Amino acid sequence: MKQTTDKRSRQPGTRRGKARGQPSLVGLVSKELRRAILGGEIEVGNKLPSEAGLTEKYEVSRTVVREAIASLRADGLVEARQGAGVFVINNQTGTENPFQAIDPDKISSIIEILELRTAVEVEAAGLAAIRRSPAQEEAILERCDDISDLIEKSLPTTEADFAFHLAIADATNNPRFREFLEVMGRSVIPRTSLQNGEVEVTPDGYLTQIQTEHRRIAEAISTRDSEDAREATRVHLKGSQERYRKLLRRN
Repeated sequence: MKQTTDKRSRQPGTRRGKARGQPSLVGLVSKELRRAILGGEIEVGNKLPSEAGLTEKYEVSRTVVREAIASLRADGLVEARQGAGVFVINNQTGTENPFQAIDPDKISSIIEILELRTAVEVEAAGLAAIRRSPAQEEAILERCDDISDLIEKSLPTTEADFAFHLAIADATNNPRFREFLEVMGRSVIPRTSLQNGEVEVTPDGYLTQIQTEHRRIAEAISTRDSEDAREATRVHLKGSQERYRKLLRRN
């Protein structure tokens, strides 16, 4: 185990360099694409530029482009059609997503979302441990490293956290798991409501604690331990529920 950890730590250039910019770049690209769609520059029925084209246009990685498009899909603005590309299906922002119709100021709403996530993501982690490819394993570990890097830099971690859970969903090789998270949107990360600009307002030790939980999930999937992956995910999400229940009782 030590040898594997040391090997990862000797490769900071690709993971950590990409991690520092990824959250803000995702937001930038999704904002530009959303502006083009809502402004009529890309009309309903038309196809977005290819992934390679967007990568070149915005000078970002393919991962950034994919997460930006995922954000648009979660908002109901675009849909991916297998073998054809990503098409604009809506240019109005008034369409309400029932999974996103939560009040972040109401802790009970956050707990409801966490309960729903637990029912789905525990099984997703177990399937990911069994089905993941080497490339998918690497993606999960990279996303986990991204979060650690952002914590060290005192930068917001919500986008990287969401990307981590999406990477696990992808490793199930069942596209419905990713679609579920995309439909729910960023509300799956409760502390999104605690972010104030570039400052993430969290209790002391909170991010370190949840990152320890993330790391256990990632390692269980890496070693193909499906039962530990399920249990680690259950501990992570149940722990989040309990943390917010304590806050609800205190309020």
